[in-house]
Amino acid sequence: MQKLTGLLLGVMAVTWLSACAPEVGSEAWCKQMKAKDAGDWTANEATDYAKHCVFKSDDKK
Repeated sequence: MQKLTGLLLGVMAVTWLSACAPEVGSEAWCKQMKAKDAGDWTANEATDYAKHCVFKSDDKK
């Protein structure tokens, strides 16, 4: 029973923490990435940063 409770609390904590992260491509996300050391970026983060923050597109169709 304790393992199940611990697992449930862990899942809840991960869900709660991920809800706090700004949406990729948002103004807040771009600012957060700019403040982060570029050496710590993942390849996906670097691609998303270039796509959403450097080469902004107004093609919101």
